[in-house]
Amino acid sequence: MYRIGRGVGIAALTLLLAGPASAREPAIHPAVISDPAPDAAYPANMSAFALPAEDGAMNVVMYTAAGAGLHPTLLLLHGFPGNEQNLDLAQAARRAGWNVLTLHYRGSWGSPGVFSFTHASQDAWTALQFLQQPASVAKFRIDTSAIVVAGHSMGGFMAADVAAAEPRVAGLFLIDPWDPAQTVAALATDQGKAAWKAEVESDLPPLNGATYDGLTAEITGNGDKFDLGRRLSTFGRRPLTIVGAEKGLGAEARKVAADAQGGNPGARLMVWPTDHSFSDKRIALADALVRFLSGVAPTIR
Repeated sequence: MYRIGRGVGIAALTLLLAGPASAREPAIHPAVISDPAPDAAYPANMSAFALPAEDGAMNVVMYTAAGAGLHPTLLLLHGFPGNEQNLDLAQAARRAGWNVLTLHYRGSWGSPGVFSFTHASQDAWTALQFLQQPASVAKFRIDTSAIVVAGHSMGGFMAADVAAAEPRVAGLFLIDPWDPAQTVAALATDQGKAAWKAEVESDLPPLNGATYDGLTAEITGNGDKFDLGRRLSTFGRRPLTIVGAEKGLGAEARKVAADAQGGNPGARLMVWPTDHSFSDKRIALADALVRFLSGVAPTIR
């Protein structure tokens, strides 16, 4: 990429040499790569607090967008156990004019309580309802007609789970989502059992009260609940984008996208040549999210 200020002639030559394909490449959304002008009256802000949840609490962070008036708001859910929190995505969404609520589920990363998949689902629902409470709306200037849920990996399942159950959710964005039903199917083989056990046991240290046996029993004993394709099939025709990773859960993403598209032809699937954490596609991922959010609720930047 040439530097701005090197001259129009160099810029024109660069485009000429790059060819028509490169010239047609869409620009990265400004919110992904540049800061908006500060708003002295209504500056961007960040609030950290504990949100009560059943027998524990969630440590949450609310990123508040700059500007007067109500703001569309994103609930962003991390995966299992949450090593990748996607806070770069939260910052990009805020620069685009969105509030963003992130959280650590009960029993994870110091949040009080016991971690389980069932508790994570309940916690996501508690957070979603929190965003619609009058006190929250007033404090954080939330536009309740424009709440979107996004989630990565296990958080993708939790996002779909609560969004399907809440018709007021305006859109759903899933990042290489985990489908427990496909994990259960894989447990029918020794190789699948070994892979699942190795994954779970390596992720247990930051999770309080969780065990391999307990987590496995949850998904094998409640197939109606822990089925991402089934959840997406009930989401309806609301905006939905799934971004999968070829080196991650891309195959699962393709299957659940087909389930979603059966009742929602406008559901979009992209599967990129990257790993489960999108390690070399962070700018592209932020751009995809911000463009999705802009389609749900355009904001002035």
